[in-house]
Amino acid sequence: MSPEQLRQYLEFYRDLGIGPLYRQPAPQGAEEPATAELPGLAPAGDTLPAILQDIGDCKRCRLHEGRHKIVFGDGSERARLVFVGEGPGADEDAQGLPFVGRAGQLLTQMIEGTAKKEGIPLQRSDVYICNVVKCRPPENRAPEPDEMEICGQFLFRQLAAIRPKAICALGATAAKALLARKEGVTRMRGNWFKWNDIPVMVTYHPSYLLRAYNQNAKREAWEDLKKTLHYVYD
Repeated sequence: MSPEQLRQYLEFYRDLGIGPLYRQPAPQGAEEPATAELPGLAPAGDTLPAILQDIGDCKRCRLHEGRHKIVFGDGSERARLVFVGEGPGADEDAQGLPFVGRAGQLLTQMIEGTAKKEGIPLQRSDVYICNVVKCRPPENRAPEPDEMEICGQFLFRQLAAIRPKAICALGATAAKALLARKEGVTRMRGNWFKWNDIPVMVTYHPSYLLRAYNQNAKREAWEDLKKTLHYVYD
């Protein structure tokens, strides 16, 4: 188990109110110490409806103060590919669905357009899309570390319940939440990483691609998506 995975386990159980976990002492006469087995990050048989029920009318962090709707996720529970973004914007907050504004429309075009061009029968509804935080940050600011940590337990449960073949991290916040790396998106994009043994492709957030001066980034994002789709669906 990597240090990052161990940190995720301990933070998850701390949020559940479980006290410190210690290594068990070795039984008398044993040659090696016995290691305490940590339970999984998610309950056995976890499902997306169960996770949503556990979130409830969430007031675990300050983001609930300005939200209209919790934006849980959208798509197939049996998706082979999951896209993870940063957090809801104004349109998402109003509708309760992720990626429905301009950035979401671009993401849909990228998914369906790239798939069609590559001969892959895929619609947006076939994948699953969610965010690191489920409530809109004020003025669309980046989520704070404590907000990401609190909401991250539900993101991790979503990913564990779906268990996709691959994850696509959209932008710096998603990459940081999943990988805890210090590099920027420009350096990470186009490369494979791992979250709990699930391959993760990092690419630009669609909102970044909407800026007129980011034409090179748009081309790179299409290449990242092409690589991801072929890995998952070939």
